[in-house]
Amino acid sequence: MKNPHSIVSALLLSSSLYLPAAAADLTEAPTVAGYNWNGFYVGVGGGIGAIVHEIEIPPFAGFDFNGIGGEGSFGELTVGYDALLTERILAGVFATYRAGNIATTLDINAGPINFDADVTMDHGYDVIGRLGYLVTPNTLAYVLGGYSHQHFDLDTNIGFGMDWDADGYVLGGGLETVLAGNWTLKSEYRYGQYDLGNFGLGSFLDVESSTHTFHTALSYRFGGGATSASSFAPVSYDFAGLKVGVAGGLGAVVHELDILGGIANFNGIGGEGAFGEVNIGYDFQLAPNWIAGVQADYRWGGISTDLDLPGAPFDASITADHGYDLIARLGYEVHDNTLIYGLAGFSWQHFELDTSIPGVDYDWDTHGWTAGAGIETALSDKVTAKVEYRYAEYDGEDFQSGGLLEAIPSIHTVRFGLSYKVF
Repeated sequence: MKNPHSIVSALLLSSSLYLPAAAADLTEAPTVAGYNWNGFYVGVGGGIGAIVHEIEIPPFAGFDFNGIGGEGSFGELTVGYDALLTERILAGVFATYRAGNIATTLDINAGPINFDADVTMDHGYDVIGRLGYLVTPNTLAYVLGGYSHQHFDLDTNIGFGMDWDADGYVLGGGLETVLAGNWTLKSEYRYGQYDLGNFGLGSFLDVESSTHTFHTALSYRFGGGATSASSFAPVSYDFAGLKVGVAGGLGAVVHELDILGGIANFNGIGGEGAFGEVNIGYDFQLAPNWIAGVQADYRWGGISTDLDLPGAPFDASITADHGYDLIARLGYEVHDNTLIYGLAGFSWQHFELDTSIPGVDYDWDTHGWTAGAGIETALSDKVTAKVEYRYAEYDGEDFQSGGLLEAIPSIHTVRFGLSYKVF
């Protein structure tokens, strides 16, 4: 997915266009204590995500494989500065340094042959600008973009290794909310694109890599805390009740291949894409500030692995085209209008293998579990917005090979959603 700008922009623009209209519902009277978003801050956090390496071989015009995948987690440190341009518009810059283990791995154990290798995103940094809109005095919705630098390390058990640096860009968006005093919590999605180059092979090879990562961070704001009264007041939203919603997002799939009953393991074959979703759910008030809920959703999209071979010609793709989740969530209201929550439940996914060879197609269903977390905030007394990460892992498929080959998929997704409270 070389040009994600249109997808990311569409998802974030749909929310940003809605915010001013929804904000009109946040009655202008009475005033409440505002929050001082101006000034420097530092933060600590982490996240989880996936990488997809897209490989092109220019001498074989038309060869394109998207791609080789990997997954893992990371920790992150942040320093930044924000300034309110108006009472509700914020602009800021921040830099992050991360260290982690998002990696592609290969293990072969066949008698005397013992070979292990991994390519790891071990550390990197971003320099990012963001533009935000205060949906309440204490909750900020924002988009971001900037420069990214990433270090990669290839390590093997046979004494061979190499490392390299790559430059690129990141795009994304998120929500940030005040917890108390000088402390804020944010959850955001970043799409990163890197040009890894040709590894000294000249025009024979071209590798580009993209990352899909979810970040959450706790920040300390040196000037934070209550400030003068704000002229706009947030609604006091009741999270309990029946809701319907829509969402859209981006994500990546990593197929872990288990070969010959474990003689070889490759994690893995990667793919990426976008999806849309509809959902219905019901939340209950368990205790003051505590919310529990159940939700069902149905999604469709094009998170896929693609292979194009020249000459034959031959095209193939494996697509996570539709599925559903049945989940439960538990959340804590940090304000009358903002909820932070975790979720877990059952997930069902349909995959389709499609090729350009007539009759050489295959599709299968699989089920597994999903878990994640997010932030949801009220735009009006009926409408909320959320940013949410989910990780899903599914049972393997052997493609009727009798155990010779099994693919075990896992999917990382981030969704931006709007919900309407029915009652």
